[in-house]
Amino acid sequence: MAEAAAIDAPARRGRGTRRDAAAKPPGVPYIVRGIPTYDVLSEENLAKIERAADRILAEVGIEFRDDPAALDHWKRAGATVEGVLVRFEPGMLREIVSTAPSTFTQHARNPANNVEIGGSAVVFSPAYGSPFVMDLDRGRRYGTLEDFRNFVRLAQASPWLHHSGGTICEPVDVPVNKRHLDMVYSHIRYSDRPFMGSITAEERAEDSIDMARILFGADVVDRNCVILGNVNVNSPLVWDGTMTRSLRAYARANQAAVIVPFILGGAMGPVTNAGAIAQSYAETLAGCALTQLERKGAPVIFGNFLSSMSLRSGSPTFGTPEPAIGSMVVGQLARRLGLPLRCAGNFSNSKLPDGQAMQEGLMSMLSAVHCGANFILHSAGFLDGLLSMSYEKFVMDADLCGALHSYLAGVTVDDNTLAMDAFLEVGPGSHFLGSAHTMRNYQSAFWDSTLSDNEPFEKWSGEGGATDMAARANRQWKKTLAEYEVPPLDIAIDEALCDYMNRKKAAMADAWY
Repeated sequence: MAEAAAIDAPARRGRGTRRDAAAKPPGVPYIVRGIPTYDVLSEENLAKIERAADRILAEVGIEFRDDPAALDHWKRAGATVEGVLVRFEPGMLREIVSTAPSTFTQHARNPANNVEIGGSAVVFSPAYGSPFVMDLDRGRRYGTLEDFRNFVRLAQASPWLHHSGGTICEPVDVPVNKRHLDMVYSHIRYSDRPFMGSITAEERAEDSIDMARILFGADVVDRNCVILGNVNVNSPLVWDGTMTRSLRAYARANQAAVIVPFILGGAMGPVTNAGAIAQSYAETLAGCALTQLERKGAPVIFGNFLSSMSLRSGSPTFGTPEPAIGSMVVGQLARRLGLPLRCAGNFSNSKLPDGQAMQEGLMSMLSAVHCGANFILHSAGFLDGLLSMSYEKFVMDADLCGALHSYLAGVTVDDNTLAMDAFLEVGPGSHFLGSAHTMRNYQSAFWDSTLSDNEPFEKWSGEGGATDMAARANRQWKKTLAEYEVPPLDIAIDEALCDYMNRKKAAMADAWY
C-alpha cells in the first residue's frame, strides 16, 4: 500500500499520455476515481429493496449444500437451520459483515503494482472463465495452456489493465484436477501484477494459496491479501459445497473471496429488475457473511452479475440496458454496507469483435464505472456470452479501458487548465495550435487510442489498407506478444514453485472431468 500511495493521484488516474506514437503510455497500479458515483434510487426505494431481501432471507431462506461446517457456522451465529435450508432474521447478515474491511490492498510480487480495492479505487482485470478462445486467423477453438499464457502476457503488457485476472480461459489440454497449478504458476511467472486463484475445489483453492505462500512467504500471506478467489452462487438461493468450501479456504487464509451471484432474469431470478436485485443482494450478503464467520476481518468483495435473457429463445443476453441500470442500484447497496464492489464488465453476446461487441461492452462497462465498482472483472476479452475469449476483443477492450482512465479522472480546474494565458495570447479569430499553452500541454491533453483510425479517408483507404478495428487489433496483439518481456522472478522461488507443482501432479492421476 505504501508503494502505491507514493504515486501522485494524477498519475494514478492515468492522465498525461505521451504524444510520441512509438512511446508506450505510462502504466499505473490502479485508478483513483475523480468523478462521483451515480445514484439512481432514493433512500426510500433502497430501503424497500433491503426489506425485500430481508424477507427472502427470513421467509424463503438459502440452501447450503454439502458443507456441514458452513451449517455449523450458521447455527452458532443464531440462524435457523433446517436440514440444508438456512433462514436469517432481518439485519443479522448486515451486522455480521460489518467486521469486513471497507478497503484493502492486494499485494503484487512487484510492490509497484499493488492495487487498492475499495473506496475510490478502480481496478481493471481481464475476462474470466471461457472454455473457448478465438482470433481472426484460426477462428473459435478450445483454449490451451499456451492461449492462457498469451492472455496473461497481453494483460501484463497493457498499460490500461491493473490485474492479471484468474481463469482467463480454460486450458483444456491440461487435466482438470491439475490445470489450476499451471494457471496460478503462469500468473506468477509471466506477470508481476496481482492475480486470482482456483475455486473449483477446496483443495485447489488451498493449492493456490500455498503457491502464493511460496511466492510471498507464509507470514506475509497471513497478514496481507495477495490472492483473490471468485466464487459463485447457484442462483436461485443455493450455495453449493464446492463454492462455500473454497470461499472458507480463502477467508481462513485471510485472502479475499469475491462473492458473485449469476442471475439471468427470467431463469435464475425474476424478470423484473427490483426483484432480481433483491435476490442478488440476499445471495451475496449471505456469502460475504460466511467469510466473516470463518475469519472475522477477512477481506471480501461484494459481487454482482445481473444479466437478461431473450424470452423468445431462452438465450442469455449481455450488455443490455436493464442489467446496466440494475448495476447502479447494486452499487448504492454495496456502499450502504461499506464493502468493496465487483460489478459488470465488458459484456457482449456478439460472436465477433464487431460493432455489437463494442456497443454491448460499452453499455455494461459504463455501468461499472458509474455504479462505483472497485474491482471490474471481465474488463477485456469477453465475447460470445463469455463462452469465448477473443484475442482481438482483448486489445480492443484494453484500448477502451485506456479511454476510461481519462474519463474517470474527471476535469481538473486550475490556472493551467483554465488557459487564461492562451486566451490572452491568441485573442479573437485566431487559433490555438501554436500557442505556448498548447505546446506546454499537447503531450498530456488528450488520451490517444492505439487502435482507432483518425486519418483522412484517402489515407485510410490507401496506405492504411482500408482496415477495420478488428483487423488492426489482430496486428496489435501479435505485435504485443512478439515484443513481450517476461518480468524477472527470483530463481529460488521459481524452482520452489515448480517443485511444488511437480509433487502435486505426481501424487494424483489425471482426471478430465
